[in-house]
Amino acid sequence: MPYARDERHALVETMRTVGPEAPTLCGDWTARDLAAHLVLRERRLDATPGIMVSALAGHTERVQQGIAARDWNELLDDVRSGPPVWSPFRWVDEQANLSEMFIHHEDVRRARDEWTVRTLPDGMQEKLWTIASGIGRRSYRRSPVSVVLERPDGKRSGVRSAGSATVTLRGEPAELLLHAFGRDQARVEFDGEAADVAAVTALDRSM
Repeated sequence: MPYARDERHALVETMRTVGPEAPTLCGDWTARDLAAHLVLRERRLDATPGIMVSALAGHTERVQQGIAARDWNELLDDVRSGPPVWSPFRWVDEQANLSEMFIHHEDVRRARDEWTVRTLPDGMQEKLWTIASGIGRRSYRRSPVSVVLERPDGKRSGVRSAGSATVTLRGEPAELLLHAFGRDQARVEFDGEAADVAAVTALDRSM
């Protein structure tokens, strides 16, 4: 199933509904800024290094501001159509974009007080579980205690081994992925000593 494509389309429809000035969970970015980021990532490869490399961030920011100034509907059409044929993202869409589209869709949805957890297909949850297990090793790498992810069916993934104490994060794979990506607006339960849980939740989990 092309879950990345479906999630991309759902994200665009949510953006159309909330409008360009709607807040997101991405700092002070609006929905317009987030859409511009997605277009830049897939269509302006000259500017993508600045997403991760601070020394190049100035160029990336200028390009993103230029993209954000475009017509809102044209901007959303570019997000919806996905990476162009010459973009490497086009050939690895499911692998590279499923988590990107899901996380940013929830960034728009959960920036509002009335958000709810969506029911996702089992196949999509399985893919998000694999991603969460991988990302978790990076997100919790500085944890002073061991960290384990656990989904409702009892399947577990150890993402950090440290010391003798353990904190277990329980939730649907999608919720565990959101937490691993630094989103506190995730339905996750924590099992462990209070001080250890506090240490894990205080980690900088941003990518």
